[in-house]
Amino acid sequence: MDASERARRAFSDHGSFEPAAEDGRYVSTSTAFDGVVTPTAAENGRIRFDVTVTVPTLGAAATEGVADVVEDGWFDAFRRRVTDVGGVTRKSREFEVDVTRRDETVVVETSLADVNERRGVDDAAAVIDFVEGTYVQGIVPGYEYEGPAATLLSKARQQGQAGGAP
Repeated sequence: MDASERARRAFSDHGSFEPAAEDGRYVSTSTAFDGVVTPTAAENGRIRFDVTVTVPTLGAAATEGVADVVEDGWFDAFRRRVTDVGGVTRKSREFEVDVTRRDETVVVETSLADVNERRGVDDAAAVIDFVEGTYVQGIVPGYEYEGPAATLLSKARQQGQAGGAP
């Protein structure tokens, strides 16, 4: 079975992804942000999984203006935290993570390769979830948020209350 068929089956069975049109990419369905994985054949029977997650900047998520110093501090902290992704995957891996601010979004990109396509898909999903969790942890209190950030904060509050928090 070739790499694209192995990847297709692994993504199909995973439940957290759906195919993105006919271009061979897979879109995460378990996150509020845009998480996309592109599998390609690599050497020695491995599959390379290129992971891209796009999140809004703090200023783009806030309903009112955010001072430049707050935005820059938030971005620096987010970038430092999100590059520490290695501990969330099933297989111990070294990651090179690229974090780029583009207008009102931040794009996080990394790759991993695995001979076990199911573990590779699990690890790609874990990376996407890690980026989302890191984003939520870094949200600055005192602002009102909209869009995916507001949805994630609301879910976090509901889970906190359901977990017995006063």
